[in-house]
Order: sequence, then structure tokens, then C-alpha cells
Amino acid sequence: MAGDAPSSLPVQVVEQPRLLKLKESFIAKFGSAPKFYVRAPGRVNLIGEHIDYCGYAVLPMAIEQDILIAVEPVNSDVLQLANTNSLYLDFSASINDIQIDKTKSQWHNYFLCGLKGIQEHFGLNNPTGMNCLLDGTIPPSSGLSSSSALVCCAGLVTLRANGKTLSKVELAEICTKSERYIGTEGGGMDQAISFLAEEGTAKLIEFSPLRATDVRLPSGAVFVIANSCVEMNKAATSHYNTRVMECRLATKLLSKSKGLDWKKMLRLQDVQAKLGVSLEEMLTIVEEVLHPEPYSTEEICKCLGISLEDLRSQILSQNTQDVSTFKLHQRAKHVYSEAARVLEFKKICNEAPANAIQLLGELMNQSYISCREMYECSCPELDQLVDICLQFGAVGSRLTGAGWGGCTVSMVPTDKLNTFLKNVKKAYYQSDVQSEHPLCLLTFSFLSMYPSKELRQRFYKNLSLRKNLVSHF
Repeated sequence: MAGDAPSSLPVQVVEQPRLLKLKESFIAKFGSAPKFYVRAPGRVNLIGEHIDYCGYAVLPMAIEQDILIAVEPVNSDVLQLANTNSLYLDFSASINDIQIDKTKSQWHNYFLCGLKGIQEHFGLNNPTGMNCLLDGTIPPSSGLSSSSALVCCAGLVTLRANGKTLSKVELAEICTKSERYIGTEGGGMDQAISFLAEEGTAKLIEFSPLRATDVRLPSGAVFVIANSCVEMNKAATSHYNTRVMECRLATKLLSKSKGLDWKKMLRLQDVQAKLGVSLEEMLTIVEEVLHPEPYSTEEICKCLGISLEDLRSQILSQNTQDVSTFKLHQRAKHVYSEAARVLEFKKICNEAPANAIQLLGELMNQSYISCREMYECSCPELDQLVDICLQFGAVGSRLTGAGWGGCTVSMVPTDKLNTFLKNVKKAYYQSDVQSEHPLCLLTFSFLSMYPSKELRQRFYKNLSLRKNLVSHF
């Protein structure tokens, strides 16, 4: 249940090859054995992109790919972090002096976010030192929430090492806030699904208060994730935070136009709630109030009656201070329409009409077009990959995660899956363009989410390409 604490399970390490390998690596690194292991999964968002930080519900599910950390509490104030991937350098620091450098999106900073969040929540003046060895199977910067899973895992590590307990909801909310130490103004979807996910179901994640509702996906189709092999780190660029600020500015201009206290309004959902109107009516208001042309900072200041200094100090984030124009109409239009698509997606899943798969696919396609045209968070490689997936049998395909790279998620009828995988692999991963980038071929993988264990077993029995797939259900 969402209110429960994260589960703690005894495991026989010798029966778990990955844990055994991690334990052996830990001993080789630190000279002693870990005392416990902590795991947090990544996620795929089926629909509801860039709307969680606007206050709207999203519809993600967890994937098997995860962050796994072996931990040994130590009698010192030293934190030692190491990674099984040699590309990520070791890190050590005093656990009483945690410094997070927003200008560098290094892997250990995400661990420090989770650690600091728990420290500050409990006011830990002398937290336990730790040796930690991390093993991750989520492709980095792929839009599958590797960074948030690391923050969540670090929060759990710190909680357990210091003998504290929290509910899953409390943990998700703390980790959402603490990830902002790295500079990313996220909304909470990634942390919520990492903690609240359950096997066999997607989740409708709602906010204020945070809650999760099961969404049973229809039988007869699978969701397939494909990596575009273009990496995008949210904390390393201003793309993501610029969109957050555009939504925040749209909120304030819409609020002021309707006589609301715009200074207290931060999210587009707040405007709808205060006005008491439907999402469709909000789209009409957007068309009436916000013009499609980009707004300059001077025009925004004039509309709100504030100085440029006030705009930068009171509204904009640190890494958007130098942005000179903002597209408010397009961003608000995407958010309100996407929020409506999420609710429609859930409704179709609940009612399960005969053409549910086709209807859900259409919603995914609409979501992708809006992300590409209204939110401008796609990229040429994602556009190409979506087109290929639709060409070879997907009923719906869209980018998932922040965008500007990362992965697509496609809904594919089960009877078309074998040919879909074969053709997509050939068209995207073995094309002349992609062959110039061997990393893309090496990182190619599909992660399929199944609506039932029976379907998974039947699929594995019949699939000759199973080495390229990892199932969740």
C-alpha cells in the first residue's frame, strides 16, 4: 500500500547472481562485506509528459531496470561512494559536510541529494558514515529516470543506515524536493512511481496530496521501449527548467488576466482549480489570453508590473536567468491538453471497450505530436524512431521522459511484436546512419511491459528474439 514503509526482504545472496557479484566487488573495493542492499526501479511514462510539475496527474509504470546499492554503515563520518561502472569515478566526503555542485551533473551528486534530503528531514546532526557500491542497469540519460532512481535509492540507504522509517509517500515527497538540490525543477512523478509501483499494473499518480491508483492495461498489446541513443541530462542543460519556467510564467499571466492573486500561483493546475472550470475551458482561456508569439522578458515584466530584477530573483530558476524569450501559449496549450489525455487514457483502461488498444494508441500519438510541436522537446532521432515504430506496427508511439533524446515507448499488438522488433532493429539500429555510432547498437534494447504473467510466459516461449527483451510483468 502507498502509505506503508518500503519493504525489507531477507535474501540469500548466493542465490542471486547479481547480488553475489556486487558483494564480491564490494569486498574487493572496501575489504569487508556489505550489511544490506537497497534497490529503486526506473520508470517509463506511458502518457502525461511535462505536466507533473504543473500539478497534473501522470500515468507511469516501473521497469525492471534499476539502481542497486550495497551498503556498509561504518563508525566514522566518512561517506565513500563507488560505482561498478568504471566510467564513474569514486567519491568520498565527510557525511557532515555535504556539498552539491549544481554546475556539475556528476553521478555522486544525485546520491548526495537523497542523502541530504533524509538528513535534513530528520535533523541528523551526526549521521552514520557509509561505504556504498552502486550498480545500475538503467541506461543513463535515456528518459527512464536513472537519476531519480539514484536519488530514491540514496534516500533509502540513508534511512536504513540511520535506523529511521518513513512511508513510501513521505519518501517520495522528500526525494522529489531533494533532487532539486541539483537544480532540476521536477514535479515528482519519477520518485512517486519508484516508491509506489506494484507488479502487474501501471499507476495514475496524482499530486497535492500524492496518491497512486492502479491502472490495468488492456490485454492483446505490449509496451515497447526503444532507446534513441541520444543522451539528454536534465541537469546539464536549461531545456527542462526553461519549460518549467514557461509554464510558471503562463500561470502568472493567466492568473492576472482573470483577477487572481498571481503572485501566489505557481502551477497551471492552480489556475484551473481557482477558476473552477474544465480543462477544455482552460484551453479556450489560453487562446484568448496568451498570444502564440514568444514573450520577451520585457513584455512579461510589463504584463505583471514588475522589474526585470524581480522577474529573475522571484520567479526564474538559476539556470534560466539569461533566457530572453518564452513561449507561453504553446506550453500551456500542451499541458492542458496532455492532462486531458491522461484522464481519457485511464478512462479507456477502466472501461476496456473493444477498440481500447486503438484508442489508447491514438492518445499516445496525440501526446507525441503535442510534445514535438507545442512543447518542442523532441529531436530528429526521436522523430525518426517514432516514425519507424508506427511504420512497422505500433498503434501508438511517443517520446517518454523529458525528451530531447532518450527513449520512445510504443504500444504494439501482440501478434505484430516479432516482426515489429525485427524491422525496427533493422531500420533504426542497423541503418547506415546508426552504424556510424556503434554505441547505439551496443545499447539497443527493448523492455516490454506485459499485462499478465500468462502472456509473458507465452511470449517468451514463442519469441526467438528474447535476448533483446526484458519483461516487467
